[in-house]
Amino acid sequence: MDEIDRQILDVLRRDARTPYTEIADELGVSEGTVRNRVDRLQEEGTIERFTIATRTGNVKAMIEVSVAVDVDTHDVGERMADWNEVDFVWQVSGELDIVLVVDAADTQRVNELITRAREQEEVVNTKTRLILDERLG
Repeated sequence: MDEIDRQILDVLRRDARTPYTEIADELGVSEGTVRNRVDRLQEEGTIERFTIATRTGNVKAMIEVSVAVDVDTHDVGERMADWNEVDFVWQVSGELDIVLVVDAADTQRVNELITRAREQEEVVNTKTRLILDERLG
């Protein structure tokens, strides 16, 4: 990955719907260059998906999960990633192992997700933080 790839990714992080022609103009390269690089970044797995940020009035939260020391956090995270309200699953360092970023209809649904996480046999503890405000970087 070179500097042009990084600049393309920076633009797409701010707005994944930015037209390739606009990215090309901003970076001083051709539209074909942008298109080919985005295709390559997708094929390599650098770009995993294109997504949107919403303001739905839902409750957003981080459910922080600790698992037993002999547990493969990747397997647990993969399973939790399939839950409908889960936007992101992060494997993290520190006292906690996994962070779920969720977008749920209400606090009752967040609580149901917490309960579901705690019901996983590998999970030893959870901590939850409601996201009060969010700004795009």
